[in-house]
Amino acid sequence: MSDLTATVQKTKNGFHVDGYEKISYDFTFLDGVFNVENPQLADLYKKWNRVLAVTDLNVYNVYGEQIEKYFKHYSLELKVHKTKIGEKAKTIPTFLSIVDSMTEFGIFRKEPVLVVGGGLVTDVAGFACAAYRRNTNFIRVPTTVIGLIDASVSIKVAVNYGNYKNRLGAYHAPMHTFLDFTFLRTLPTAQIRNGFAELIKISTCSHLDTFNLLDKYCEQLIETGFGRTDGAPKEVREAADKINMEGIHEMLKLETPNLHEIGLDRVIAYGHTWSPLHELVPETPLRHGHAISIDMAYSATLANSRKLISDEEHRRLLKLFSRAGLSMDHHMFDEEILDKGTQAILKTRDGKLRAAVPNPIGSCTFINDISAEELNAALRRHKQLMKGYPRNGEGIEAYVDASDTGYTENNKKETEDLEEAAAEAGSLNDGKTINGGTATNGHTNGHANGTNGFKEKFANGSAKTATNGANGFTNGAKA
Repeated sequence: MSDLTATVQKTKNGFHVDGYEKISYDFTFLDGVFNVENPQLADLYKKWNRVLAVTDLNVYNVYGEQIEKYFKHYSLELKVHKTKIGEKAKTIPTFLSIVDSMTEFGIFRKEPVLVVGGGLVTDVAGFACAAYRRNTNFIRVPTTVIGLIDASVSIKVAVNYGNYKNRLGAYHAPMHTFLDFTFLRTLPTAQIRNGFAELIKISTCSHLDTFNLLDKYCEQLIETGFGRTDGAPKEVREAADKINMEGIHEMLKLETPNLHEIGLDRVIAYGHTWSPLHELVPETPLRHGHAISIDMAYSATLANSRKLISDEEHRRLLKLFSRAGLSMDHHMFDEEILDKGTQAILKTRDGKLRAAVPNPIGSCTFINDISAEELNAALRRHKQLMKGYPRNGEGIEAYVDASDTGYTENNKKETEDLEEAAAEAGSLNDGKTINGGTATNGHTNGHANGTNGFKEKFANGSAKTATNGANGFTNGAKA
């Protein structure tokens, strides 16, 4: 939520405007957010007597019945847009399918959309809310480690475009975020590991105590869903709760003074210098946590080469990545990708590299004065070091799969059809509209119920397009 105050002054040749926007939003730690004994979420919808929820299909398959029971208990009409969002489907067509469901639902200007899912879902649905009438409220319920620890903290929302992550987006704060770590009980281990990388990120450059806890409990945290699975030791659960609370708090302290990224030297950008490009380079994309881990591990080698961290610290950090099963290198992370990633991030960071690196562990510095020769030399050294680690530094379950949704379930022919649909969606400039999000059986299925701007084969989620009509439009299109 935000409030805007502004002043307008006459100048010699016109006017000068000073505007200041207050951004205010809340986080609530609440185990069992959809437990009928917890009215906190329902209370936010009593004014409207209804809820439009956007959720990941995998999440709905596990928690859909509980979510429906929860809102029925509070006499709130529920309609659900179920989507399948992976990195290759974090696209404009997916964004448009959510927008169509909002139109079909008849969302009011201040009425909040409920967004339930991982960081990919909250990114795309949040961007739809930012764009819809230029500012539609939303409430977040993240369900993955990345969603809970990282995406929930930022107000950035976006979709991928071209071969670049988050190229189109906005800064749009939710009204409220509920942090329910019981979702981790059903999260696949690969996704726990994926999110573990974000905690390494923030602790390595900003919070030594958290890094020490991650180092101490690494394997147990991953195996027990951060202490949430049955039989998890109390000690691990308590450590996990401290890690989560301190990690989120540290992220907020670093992010809130710079919500719109006016300042480009960002501690939490550790691991995000070369990964935005490299993550999508493999035919099957890397999981985000693995992509940033490669970046972080390489950056640590770079820092060690400059004597910013000691050999002991360097080994300790690399060992933590390895113990967690996270990637530290990839055969496609080469000098060409390093150069392309450098050139891309220089544009994003206004002409400076601003590579965040530990100096020492628990604090951060930014590297700008570096040549291509030094970057390449550090990469060669890094790859040599990786020969001493399992799998030559490549991670376990490093690539997206069905648990990431929206990518691997599409066969080659379907993917070609989806790419064609995405191209058509991106070229609509004739004033026609795309009608989607037909409400049926109490749920918003997001089917395209018209053919304006689309060939008939893409209508109603049928034929050889996306096999899940609930996506609306086409959710597997090439980014």
